[in-house]
Amino acid sequence: MSRPAAEPGGAPRSEFRYPLAEVGIIGGGQLGRMMVSRAQKLGCLCVVLDPTPNSPAGQVSGHQIVGDFHDPAKLRELVESCDVTTFDIEDIDTTTLIELEAEGHVIHPSPRVLATVQDKLVQKRCLAEHGIATAEFRDMPRPDAGAFEAFGYPLVHKARRGGYDGRGVVVMRTGAEFDSRLETPALVERFVEADKELAVLVARGTDGQTRCYPAVEMVFREGVNALEMLLAPAMIDPACAIDAEALAVRTVEALGGVGIFGVELFLARDGSLLVNEVAPRTHNSGHHTIEANVTDQFEQHLRAVLGLPLGDTAQLVPAAMINLLGGASGTGRPVLRGLAEALAIPGVSVHVYGKGRSSPNRKMGHVTVVDPNLTEARRKAEQVRDLLEISGEQPV
Repeated sequence: MSRPAAEPGGAPRSEFRYPLAEVGIIGGGQLGRMMVSRAQKLGCLCVVLDPTPNSPAGQVSGHQIVGDFHDPAKLRELVESCDVTTFDIEDIDTTTLIELEAEGHVIHPSPRVLATVQDKLVQKRCLAEHGIATAEFRDMPRPDAGAFEAFGYPLVHKARRGGYDGRGVVVMRTGAEFDSRLETPALVERFVEADKELAVLVARGTDGQTRCYPAVEMVFREGVNALEMLLAPAMIDPACAIDAEALAVRTVEALGGVGIFGVELFLARDGSLLVNEVAPRTHNSGHHTIEANVTDQFEQHLRAVLGLPLGDTAQLVPAAMINLLGGASGTGRPVLRGLAEALAIPGVSVHVYGKGRSSPNRKMGHVTVVDPNLTEARRKAEQVRDLLEISGEQPV
C-alpha cells in the first residue's frame, strides 16, 4: 500500500496511492458503520459483508455483499476483493478465514485469535495459561445440579459460544435457581462480588506496539445486563487505573493479534482486578472516544490493521455515554421522541445507528455527553436518558 519516496536532499518518506486501501468489514452493524466513516476519513474504501440488505454499515460504505457470516463463498468473495479484512462481530466462520489467511490474505485480528476468543472456555483457559487473573471456572458440558452444588453458589452459568449483551449468561445465587440454567455447552464461573465493572481498550499494531486508553467504568441496566451508562475516565484510584490498564495490555499481548481489543474487568470488593472477557474488535465501552479522545477507537483500529502509526489515546474531556435501547412500547419503524430537547443540552452528541426496525432492548444508538466535570456529564446523561426514547411505531 505504500513505498518510500525520496525528498530532495532528505530522507525517504512514505507515499500512498488513493484509495489507501480497500477494507473488508465482516458485519454491517453500528460498529462497522462507525468504522466506515473513519476509513473514509483516512482515504480508504470499504466493502461490508452482512446478511441484512442495506445494513447500517452498508448504507454508508457504498458497497455491501449480502451474505451470511458462515458462508465460505461469501467470506472468500469479500476477502479476495480487499487489501485488508477485519470484523465488527465475533460469530464468524473462522475455519474459512484461517484458510484465507494461510493463502496470504491479510485479516486482522488474526482468525486464530478470533477462534480462541469465540469460545469462552478456550478464552478463559488461554488467559489462565498466561497467568492473567480471572474468576475461577469449570467446564460444564451439561448442566448438572450436583456439579453446580459442588462448584458452589453463587455462580455464573455462561454459554461457551454465541453469548453477548447479557444473552447466554445466567447468574444463580442459590440452587433454587437451577431451573434457569442454559441448555447448551457452557462453563460455570465463580460469581465475583464486584465494587465496579471496568473496561480498557487496547490497540496493538502490526509491529507489536500497544497503546492503551484510560480505564472506564461501566454501569449495567438491571435485569437486562446490557451496558446502560459509561463513565470516562473511571472514578477509581489512580493507582488502580494504572493497574487495570497494565493488566489489559498483558491480556492483549497474551492473545496476540492486531487491532483494537475491549478488555472487560471486575474490580472486586477486596481491591483485586480480574479479567472478565475480551472482545477482539471495537467495543461499546469505547464509543465516547469519538468526542472525548485525541484518536477515537475506530480510527485507531484502522491505523492498527493498516500498519499505520497508532494514534494518541489521551482523553481531552470527561465523558458519560448511554446506550439508546429500543423502548418496550413498540416495534417496527423507529420513532425518536425527545430528540430536540436532548440536543438542546450543552455537550450532547447523539448517534443513531440507521437500523430500520426497533424492538425492545435492541441497540438503536448512543449518546455521549462531554463536560469538564464528570459528575455534571453524568447528570446530563441521566437527563438525556429520561428525555430521549427510540421505540417502534407499532404497539407491542
